[in-house]
Amino acid sequence: MTMPASLIVVNPRFDAVWPFAADHLHRLWAAQGPVTFLRLPPGDLRPLGEAVAEAERIERLVVLGVPLTDRCARRFTHLREAAFEHTPLPRVAREYFEELGVKIRRQPTEGYWAQSVAECALALTLGSLRRIPQLHRQIILSPEPWTYNPPDGVGKPGQRGQQFGDDTRFASGTLAGKRVRIVGMGNIGSHYASFCRAIGADVAAWDPVAPEPCFHRSGAKQQYRLETLVRDAEVFAPMLPLMKETQEIVAREHINALPAGCLVVLVTRAGIVDMEALRRRVLADELSLAADVFDVEPLAMDDPLLGRHNVVHTPHLAGRTKEANFAWAQKLVEQFDPAAVK
Repeated sequence: MTMPASLIVVNPRFDAVWPFAADHLHRLWAAQGPVTFLRLPPGDLRPLGEAVAEAERIERLVVLGVPLTDRCARRFTHLREAAFEHTPLPRVAREYFEELGVKIRRQPTEGYWAQSVAECALALTLGSLRRIPQLHRQIILSPEPWTYNPPDGVGKPGQRGQQFGDDTRFASGTLAGKRVRIVGMGNIGSHYASFCRAIGADVAAWDPVAPEPCFHRSGAKQQYRLETLVRDAEVFAPMLPLMKETQEIVAREHINALPAGCLVVLVTRAGIVDMEALRRRVLADELSLAADVFDVEPLAMDDPLLGRHNVVHTPHLAGRTKEANFAWAQKLVEQFDPAAVK
């Protein structure tokens, strides 16, 4: 018996988004047996049927960034399993594959980057609590941050002292003991909750649709009302995906109810929050912000959020690690039948 003929076809447009995924997919399939790997040259916009020779012998197929036409589909007469980056498929192609009995494998939309996004959220949280990015920048520009004593040399309770660089107007110091309040117990929110809980934070969360086990597994207390969740937050992390149902689900009244000094952590989509209300409170020094996503991207160079003493920011990169690329490929490979032989 022989392994089925397997083919991966990649357009560089896909590599521009997931630069490590296709090659890792190739490695995983190659470990099972022979596989043909075709990366089209830049600018090559040919549809799949024109780019692939001997399509009739292919039984397992992954298509990344290459267009599929109805005519292309009919060339794959022996196909058993396939995955296409873009779905839904053209109608005639879909009907043809259904008639042929092809199993269409569909890549999940979120799970492969949850770990990366949650770890970035944790890093932003810790960096903001200790003002790590701000101090890093300041000691490059001036020796002043090394001067820990108060200007008059007299120690005063609750003010700057030896080797103390936190800003106590905002949530600061250790994450342990902090009241972390999370909106959303999906893949990202539950990961972040478990990280914070492991460090010693008091974690509670609200999610109108997540099943109860999501809260138990992460160690987060389940809160049944969003308006209650926000009242005592020291760290507030809205972590829902952006959909019609979640647009500004964290409304103005919720932002206004956050205690003064609360740290807001944004890593999924800014659209789930009333950003006008959040901007107003951050710029008024009422809240601090640690964000990877914003209402306008990229931020204008004169945006008032940039470089503020109470803002830590990164350029929408939380989910795009090499490991997330690998997980994307791994989760796709696991859906195929590795032992499918003639």
